[in-house]
Amino acid sequence: MSDSPTDLPDPRAAATEPDGARLCLVTGASGYVGGRLVPELLARGFRVRCLARTPEKLRDFEWAGQVEIVRGDVLDPPSVEAALQGVDVAYYLVHGMGSGDDFEETDRRAAHTFARAAAQAGVGRLVYLGGLTPRDVPEAELSPHLRSRAEVGRILLESGVPTAVLRAAVIIGSGSASFEMLRHLTERLPVMVTPRWVRTRIQPIAVADVLRYLVGCADLPATVSRAFDIGGPEVMNYRDMMQRYARVAELPHRMIVSLPMLTPGLSSHWIGVVTPVPRGLARPLAESLRHEVVCGEHDIAQYVPDPAGTPIPFDEALRLALRQVKEAQVSTHWSAAAVPGAPSDPLPTDPDWAGGSLYCDRRARRTTADPQHLWAVIEGIGGEHGWYSFGLGWSVRGWIDRAVGGVGLRRGRRDATRLRLGDVVDFWRVEEIEQGRSLRLRAEMRLPGLAWLDFRVAHDRQGRTVLLQRAQFHPHGLAGHAYWWSVAPFHAVVFGGMTYNITKAAERLAAQSGGDTGR
Repeated sequence: MSDSPTDLPDPRAAATEPDGARLCLVTGASGYVGGRLVPELLARGFRVRCLARTPEKLRDFEWAGQVEIVRGDVLDPPSVEAALQGVDVAYYLVHGMGSGDDFEETDRRAAHTFARAAAQAGVGRLVYLGGLTPRDVPEAELSPHLRSRAEVGRILLESGVPTAVLRAAVIIGSGSASFEMLRHLTERLPVMVTPRWVRTRIQPIAVADVLRYLVGCADLPATVSRAFDIGGPEVMNYRDMMQRYARVAELPHRMIVSLPMLTPGLSSHWIGVVTPVPRGLARPLAESLRHEVVCGEHDIAQYVPDPAGTPIPFDEALRLALRQVKEAQVSTHWSAAAVPGAPSDPLPTDPDWAGGSLYCDRRARRTTADPQHLWAVIEGIGGEHGWYSFGLGWSVRGWIDRAVGGVGLRRGRRDATRLRLGDVVDFWRVEEIEQGRSLRLRAEMRLPGLAWLDFRVAHDRQGRTVLLQRAQFHPHGLAGHAYWWSVAPFHAVVFGGMTYNITKAAERLAAQSGGDTGR
């Protein structure tokens, strides 16, 4: 909310397109909810304009070419006024949490700026996603996070523009800060000493349901201007949420002991040590967990009916949030710009700490061999050619795998020189292959997690051939983290040696065949 706008195009031209579709403005389109809301609005036939401080952050979204993107800041009145021209529905999805201790004042100023500009521009409706608050607690006694969310909702409702304030508790979906805190705490700690807020009742909601309500609010009658509680079908405490996460993620039952003297402030430090969620987010979220957040009504269903199977049950919401791990949908692109397939899937702008832990070992090495000979070595890896590093180590790993009921190295290969999708390569399987360019192997050995090994033939700026190699590991519980760090000291020998020996083998092959070795 601090960058000054530059090069802001006049949005009024786009607002007068002849197709008659209503125009929605989405603020916070690079954020967790905003990035998932845009394609839902497009699918419903709306035109979409995105207000972003840094438009470049939106370029990796698959929908970037289908929307109008304007540069602006909700703290800057001129940019907000211009962005709201011709807008029918404006979604306010920004907040200052994590930006510093003064985030309440930042949120207050931004909300007033947006509310005034919306009223002046004649916007037909405002939609705001706020936080669920207990009805029996005065606003002044709420945590700073919930107090700020409540104040922003009130400011927008007082704008004179018909406003829908959706109040949600914990949102279940990969990338949600609240969900990531739950994920990392549960996966990393089989035994937990926790604050007393683990007993607080919560009504979580799946991100798909949040998006359904947000989109539906665009069609509310102009006479409706109020707050709505939105939540899933179940009420539970945080302890229950962790235990059910463990069950869905196929982790052992967690032992949880709560200590009353562990204050929200202290627990935020503890969360910062255990999880990668930034302390600026962890602290206000932890402080908010002392409040019971349960829906007091479900009036939204009168205007946005719930189809069969919704709101989504908690365990199903967890399965959807964990789906990209179960289906091995971690980043398969070297640019790490994943393309979302569902609201629960990861997005390019999700923070690094979202999506669970993913350990990587990356290597790159230039070679005088031409790309064809480098690819020939890569495609022939495994089987009789071996793994080009620490042969005894690979054999031992194969013996261990067989000893614990795995496949070991006994499977070899179908063909000594050629690979196709789905082929077995010792205790790996070909998950992705682009002839002459890239190979992705998925481990089928017994592991406390999921593992992949990627190879890619590339070029540097001088046109020289480069081998890019990447090992990835998605740990399963504490055992997975322990496994990665136990083998990390050997990576230089195993993966470093592999990169070196593959390039040298390619150079020998090129020399033997009389190929061009001067590239």
